[in-house]
Amino acid sequence: MDPDQNVCLCFRVSLRKLRTFMDRERPQVASQLSECLSAGTGCQWCVPFLCRLHGQWQAGDLPDLPVSPEEYAAKRLTYRQRRSAGATPDQARVDEGAYRDDSATNES
Repeated sequence: MDPDQNVCLCFRVSLRKLRTFMDRERPQVASQLSECLSAGTGCQWCVPFLCRLHGQWQAGDLPDLPVSPEEYAAKRLTYRQRRSAGATPDQARVDEGAYRDDSATNES
């Protein structure tokens, strides 16, 4: 993902902003990324991705998501449609397994 692409589409929080936030604030858990311009607190689509980015950062890697902005936005649209139909966030998720780290999604 290009650093200037938004990870949190609700609040327009880019990958670059998240990287800078993590380097500056050193969050202990992924949920602290919400302090970066409210990332993850809107529709919640990006929460698993925020968890993955945080996990990469903690491991000393450069946080990144191997997904195109178009694919990311399209899957979010499907997610939001399912949420509007009454699905929970977990039920509404479209397969994002190629760029999701399931072990990190349980962090609070």
